[in-house]
Amino acid sequence: MSNLLDLPASTMAEPLDVLAKWESSTPDEFLLEFLIHGVTAQGRPFRPSDWSERLCGVMSCFRPGGYAQGRDALIGYSPFVRPVSVGDTKCVLVDPAIREVEPMALDFVMNFARDNGLRVTLAQATVAT
Repeated sequence: MSNLLDLPASTMAEPLDVLAKWESSTPDEFLLEFLIHGVTAQGRPFRPSDWSERLCGVMSCFRPGGYAQGRDALIGYSPFVRPVSVGDTKCVLVDPAIREVEPMALDFVMNFARDNGLRVTLAQATVAT
């Protein structure tokens, strides 16, 4: 899992603004990477503890060029949806470019965050691998 370094305080504020922006935007307007934090609206850690790896595993087939098949197929996360951590909080970093591969994939991830009451913020920092 990667670690997101020095996330500016401004990206940690107003978590519902990202969901509201997504709901009111057209596919071409929502272009910034965002984080889904493993923290519920009540401030508790989201369970199960491996939720971020599970979500990214489900999304792993959505990648540029589609699936690799046969002996050249590799197991790994999609470059569009990958687990990271911010401090001690597990998160998922989502690149809205996933919409170019499968439009419903971005909807799935955003609905997962909304349905589970998870915090969503813009990601404006570099991910260290």
